Amino acid sequence: MKKILITGENSFIGKSLKSWLVNYSEDYSIDTITMREDSWKIKGFTQYDVVFHVAGIAHVSSDPKMEDMYYKVNRDLTIEVAEKAKSAGVKQFIFMSSIIVYGDSSSSKRIIDKNTVPNPSNFYGNSKLLAEEGISPLNSDKFKVVIVRPPMIYGKGSKGNYPKLAKAAQKLPIFPNINNQRSMLHIDNLCEFIRLMIDNEESGLFFPQNSEYVKTSEMVQLIAETHGKRIILTKIFNPVLRVMARKVGLINKVFGNLVYEKNMSKYKEDYRSRNLRDTIVATEK
Repeated sequence: MKKILITGENSFIGKSLKSWLVNYSEDYSIDTITMREDSWKIKGFTQYDVVFHVAGIAHVSSDPKMEDMYYKVNRDLTIEVAEKAKSAGVKQFIFMSSIIVYGDSSSSKRIIDKNTVPNPSNFYGNSKLLAEEGISPLNSDKFKVVIVRPPMIYGKGSKGNYPKLAKAAQKLPIFPNINNQRSMLHIDNLCEFIRLMIDNEESGLFFPQNSEYVKTSEMVQLIAETHGKRIILTKIFNPVLRVMARKVGLINKVFGNLVYEKNMSKYKEDYRSRNLRDTIVATEK
């Protein structure tokens, strides 16, 4: 049985992973810990095989007053926890980074491949990248570091843009039909991926995503169908939205393009337990 410590006990991902691994109760023992105060510093890590570090500030802020906090939490805390884990003899450290290290989505086609150099466009992305750079040198045969750069994660109880789109899908009679592509990752697919990272004692950099790219308008239509609603997709707003996307960050987030090249996300075992339609149904029902 592997003993796992999840940092960020109230986080969406942390709670979801714990629930997922409970299905394998004979294989894993799971503890969670909050990182909001300094009490974690006196907690012993020696009994754990794996530390899954998901604690952090998860969403982009343009408030310059928040910059120091992003670096303190996303960079400095990550490095400090990783160093503590290594000193305690923990065998594996899994860090949740983000696709945001590559910058924002684009109004034109944008495909990230293994040769794409990270280029953060905000201090959220930069804090994640600096955390990666801070923990990577700790990797060794006895302390395996896994860095996961997922795209947008969604599922029942998730925050961010997905629940906003879900509300729109249930209320709006029409929705813009823009031909964009996004990489996304359902929480169940992520949890299964993390389980495989633990089982296989992996180290390195990974890019999990759903098997299908997502077109925002088609996803909204799927959500509406799940609720028995009919929504009409129209291109009448497209010219205005394309202009707005250059100036309004939210428009670009919703209708922009940002995908991982699909081969980047393949793994030797299948972690995609649900396809897109199934993930929408699981999230909305």
